[in-house]
Amino acid sequence: MQTFSVQEITGYIHELFDADSVLADVWVRGEVSNLTKARSGHWYFTIKDSAAQLRCVMFRNAARRVRIDVEPGAEILVHGRVSVYEARGEYQLYADAIEAVGGLGDLHRQFEALKAKLDAEGLFDPARKQPIPAFPTRLGVVSSPTAAAWHDIQTVLRRRFPLAEVVLSPTLVQGLEAPPQIVAALERLTRRGDIDAIIIARGGGSLEDLWCFNDERVARAVAACRIPVISGVGHEIDFTIVDFVADLRAPTPSAAAELATPNRDDLLLDLDRLRAGLTGLFGASLAEQTRELERLGGRLRFISPRALIEGARRDVADKRQRLSRAAELKGERLRGRLDSAGKALERASPGHILGRGYALVSDERGALIREAAQVSRNQRLNIQLAKDRIGVRVDE
Repeated sequence: MQTFSVQEITGYIHELFDADSVLADVWVRGEVSNLTKARSGHWYFTIKDSAAQLRCVMFRNAARRVRIDVEPGAEILVHGRVSVYEARGEYQLYADAIEAVGGLGDLHRQFEALKAKLDAEGLFDPARKQPIPAFPTRLGVVSSPTAAAWHDIQTVLRRRFPLAEVVLSPTLVQGLEAPPQIVAALERLTRRGDIDAIIIARGGGSLEDLWCFNDERVARAVAACRIPVISGVGHEIDFTIVDFVADLRAPTPSAAAELATPNRDDLLLDLDRLRAGLTGLFGASLAEQTRELERLGGRLRFISPRALIEGARRDVADKRQRLSRAAELKGERLRGRLDSAGKALERASPGHILGRGYALVSDERGALIREAAQVSRNQRLNIQLAKDRIGVRVDE
């Protein structure tokens, strides 16, 4: 069986306390009792409620920073770390700040409580965040018209993306009356139906100054907004509940305007790069197409019907020439034959025969007389000579 010394077990418990992240940074609310303000400047006291008590120690340097009256019976908020005082085997709160109830410490407690509540409901879930449009045409701004944040947003938008129209939905951004006005400002922009994104903005300030952006009504209105919301509340180190429920958190109002819009100069540079790239691609493509056309033209010369057509054309011309020549030859032969036939016909014609001394004898009706039996005594006959005609009468 393992055994420990008192020092060992107390040291072990001390290490357990110091390793706990909750005990390392706590706000505790309770009533002051047994208060001792030692001559050394250290304070020793107990805070209690109806069910328990907790010993506290506040060392001199921290006690000097306390700005409220701490008296027995007062209800206070104490911040510090819980650890073990090994010499007595007691745990106690090593305090470094004291606030009155309703002061800064109480606001921190309320902040953490609401944050935990909304986180448990899933309102901080990244999956429910809406994307911010890349090229908004109309931006809504929820802010005070007299606030520096509104001026800064306009300056940034005019410089970065003057194409976007900016619509201010005015509201208070500080004080007890601010939360319902902020909710109403969001609803006015939502009802318009032409807003692409909303910037909710306020400049920096204390936790109390920014408290309206930790209001549960405002947080739920931002979470329920159908339009993407960019939170630009406070400075970079400031965080509000609205930052967690918004679709995008910006460290400042000016940064919110930058996140809501593209940069005109960057767009122009992108256009120049795209133009140069397209020109290069077009030139390369044109050169490639030209080479391909030349290659296909070379192939086309070998497979083109032009050569066949030219050959056929030459063949037709040759055949036409040969046919023409053959026709001429045949015409010459026919003309020779015609001349010969004409001459033969001329030789066989009666005129030609009569020219050789022959004559044609016909009766009065023109019938040729071929033998003597065809005529009778005293019959009149016609004799056709080569050039003349004479009439005769048959005597015998």
